[in-house]
Order: sequence, then C-alpha cells, then structure tokens
Amino acid sequence: MFDVNPGAASGVDLALAVDVTDDASVSAAAETVGALDVLVNNAGISGGRIAPSEATADDMRTVYETNVFGPVRVLHAFLPLLEESREPVIVNVSSGVGSLALSADPEGPWRDANYPMYASSKAALNMLTIRYAAAFPSMRINSVDPGFTSTDFNRHRGTQTVEEGAEVIIHYALITPDGPTGGFFDRNGAETW
Repeated sequence: MFDVNPGAASGVDLALAVDVTDDASVSAAAETVGALDVLVNNAGISGGRIAPSEATADDMRTVYETNVFGPVRVLHAFLPLLEESREPVIVNVSSGVGSLALSADPEGPWRDANYPMYASSKAALNMLTIRYAAAFPSMRINSVDPGFTSTDFNRHRGTQTVEEGAEVIIHYALITPDGPTGGFFDRNGAETW
C-alpha cells in the first residue's frame, strides 16, 4: 500500500493498493504516482517456520517473489521518478535475521531462528541495497531493521510497539543528501551485515 500526497496545494491524500508480485500492478502505481522523493520497500512475508530439511524450492520461490523480486520490481518501476527528485531516498525494510554475521554467531540473537526462507530473502535484500546504492550514488539507499515489532506479521509477539519499529524507517526516509547510503541500520545505528 502506498500513501501518496499529490501535493500540498490539493490537500488530498490517496491510498493506492499495490501488489508487489504483479508487474501490471506496480507499473500502474508508478504511472498513478507521477512524482516521488521517498520510496519505502516494506512488503514482506515470512513463509512460515519451515526448517531447512522441510523447505522446498517452491516455498522459497513464494517468499522471494514478495521479499526480493517485489522490491526489484518496485525499484525498476519507480527509479525513473526517483531520478527526477532533488533528494531521492530508498528505504528497504530488512531484518536482523538477514545479517550473515549475526546468523552465523552461535551466541548471537538468531542462533535458534533456523527458518531459511525469510532470513535468506532479507540477506538478499541487503545485497540489493548495496548494489543499488553503488549504481545510484546520488540517491540515499539503505536497509533498515525495525526490530521485533508487535504486528500481525508475527502474531503480535514483538517486544516493541509499531511506533518504536517505525522510528528507524522514518529516520532513514528523511535523511539528507549528505547522509549514509548503502548501509544497514537499526534504531541503535549501523547493523552488522
């Protein structure tokens, strides 16, 4: 879902539903929006708690279609609009489970979260962030980890509020052209890749 403000003069907000797994839906959204300064790629699915021994290629493909190919599809459609902006920003909403270092640490916070579909999709999103930031140095493009936030996504098991989780997203959505790009951040600063 996009929240679009077509301009202060009109005073009209427009909610625009977008299916990130559908080329036509994403293309139609880009045509409808027309101008863009900040893009937040927040679509994501978990794929469930399926262990490595049970995960199939089809299971993985379903998660990647939303979590990896969806952001690529959205970026492809919206890059021309962002290139027209004076201060373009892209925020890819990732997760700490996408950190290779934290996932490999036997004492780390994700040692028992061995559900490869979601974690690997977020690791892939982090790599896309690095590559797009290198390709578009005039844009600020970062991954952010909102933390374990209480939402429908995790059946409200999260330990922080939506407002707390949104803080890092908002912070990096509002960075200026001299801000970081190609980074991975949580609410405390730089996150471990």
